[in-house]
Amino acid sequence: MDAKINNKTVADNILWRFLERIGAHAVTFVVSVVLARMLEPSMYGTIAIVMVFITILQVFIDGGLGNSLVQKKEADELDFSTVFFFNLILCIFLYLTLFLCAPIIAAFYGAYELVSYIRILGVTIIVSGIKNIQQAYVSKHMLFKKFFVATLIGTVGSGIVGICAAYNGYGVWALVLQYLSNVFIDTTVLWFTVKWRPRLVFSYERLKSLWNYGWKLFVSCFLDKIYLKMRSMIIGKVYSARDLAFYDRGDLFPFVIVTNIDESIDSVLLPSMASVQDEVLKVKMMTKRAIKVSTYIMAPLMMGLIACSTPLVRLLLTDKWLPCVFFLRVMSLTYMFYPIHTANLNALKAIGRTDVFLKLEIIKKIVGFIILACTMFISLKIMVLSVIIADVISQIINSWPNKRLLDYSYIEQIKDILPNIILACIMFVIVYPVSFLHMSDWVILAIQMMLGMLIYISGSLILKNDSFEYLLNIIKMYFEKN
Repeated sequence: MDAKINNKTVADNILWRFLERIGAHAVTFVVSVVLARMLEPSMYGTIAIVMVFITILQVFIDGGLGNSLVQKKEADELDFSTVFFFNLILCIFLYLTLFLCAPIIAAFYGAYELVSYIRILGVTIIVSGIKNIQQAYVSKHMLFKKFFVATLIGTVGSGIVGICAAYNGYGVWALVLQYLSNVFIDTTVLWFTVKWRPRLVFSYERLKSLWNYGWKLFVSCFLDKIYLKMRSMIIGKVYSARDLAFYDRGDLFPFVIVTNIDESIDSVLLPSMASVQDEVLKVKMMTKRAIKVSTYIMAPLMMGLIACSTPLVRLLLTDKWLPCVFFLRVMSLTYMFYPIHTANLNALKAIGRTDVFLKLEIIKKIVGFIILACTMFISLKIMVLSVIIADVISQIINSWPNKRLLDYSYIEQIKDILPNIILACIMFVIVYPVSFLHMSDWVILAIQMMLGMLIYISGSLILKNDSFEYLLNIIKMYFEKN
C-alpha cells in the first residue's frame, strides 16, 4: 500500500470512527441529561458502585488478546476463532464468579440491594466477550463504517428504553435496563453487519502465541482499571454514593468529548502503526502527528468546558448537580493531555514492545497508588486534585522509552503541543468572564461558544497552525475523493 492510499484509508477510518463516537456519545449525553433530571444523584451513585466491578472484570475480555489480533500482521480465521471461543469460556467463568461474589460486595458497602443489580448487569460480561472479537475484526480490516451503524442503533435504542423506564418510575432499574439494552443491541447489530463468523476450530499454539504478546497489555490494562476505579471505590466507601454520583457526573462531561476524539484516532492509529512497525521513522511521524492533531482538537474543548461549566451544568442538569462542577474542571484539565499518553503507548504496542508497556504501567500505578493513599483521607477535593499531579508524572513516564526507540522525547512532545495549549488558554481567558454576566444560561453559553470558536480559529489562521492546516487538507481530500 503506497503512502497516498494509506493516508486516505487512515483518514476515512478516523472520520467514520469519529462519527461513530460522536454520534454515540451525543445520544448518550442527551439521554443522560434527561435521566439526570428525572432521577436522583444517589441512584447514579448506586449504579456507579456496580459498574466499578463490571469494568474491572471487563479488562479480562478487552485487555490483551483483541489487541494481539490487531497487531499480528497475518492473523487468520484460526486466530480469530481461537480467541473467540477462549473469550466465551472466560466470560462465562467471570460472570459466575461475579454472581457468587455479589452478596460480599453488597455487604462491603452496606447496601444489600446491590446484589440484584450486580447479577443482572453482570450478564453484559458474556455479551461483551462476543463483541470484543467483532471489534478486533473491524479494527484489523479497517471497517469502522460498520461500527457507526451498530453503535448508533444500540445507543438510540437503549436511550429510548432507559427514558421510558425512568418515566414509568423504575428508578435505578431504568439505568440498569439502559446499559443492558445498549450492549445487547450493539452486539446484535454488529453481528449482522460484520460478516465474520467463528469456525469450529481451536489452536492452543495460536492462543499461546497471541497471549505472549497480549498478556503484558492485559496486566497493564488491569492495573490501569484498578487504579482508575479504585478512586470510585474509595469515594463510594469512605464518602458516599451521592459524592460518587457527583464525581462520576463531573468526569462524564469531559470523558464524552475526549473519547470521541481519542478513541477515534487511537483505534485507527494502532493498526496503521502496526502495518509499518518495522519503519521507525514512519512510526515516529505518525506518533508526532497524532499528538499534535489530537491536542489541537482537545485543548480548546477542554478549556472551553472549564470556562462554561457552571452555566452548562445548571442548564442541563439543574442546580441539584452543581457540586459536580469542581470535578468537571479538574478532570477536563487532566484529559487535555491524554494524546501524549495514547500516542506514546500506541507506538510501543505497534512495534511489539509490550514488555516496556507493562513496565511503564507498573511504575505509573505504584506512583499513582502512593499519591492516592496519601490524599484519600484528607478530603474528597484534595484526593481528586491529586489526579493532576499523577497525570503529569505519567506523561513523563509514558514518553520516556520513545526518546530512545523513536528519538521523540517528552520535551519535544511538549514543544509540539505548546502552541495549541497556549492558544486554548488565551481563548479561556477571554471566554470565562462571560459566565459572570447577568443573563440566561442559554445566552451565556451561546456567547461563550461563538466567541471561543472565533478566537481559536482566528488564532490558528493568524499563527498558521500546522495542525489546523493538516485537518483542512484532510477534509479537502475527503470531499475531493467523494
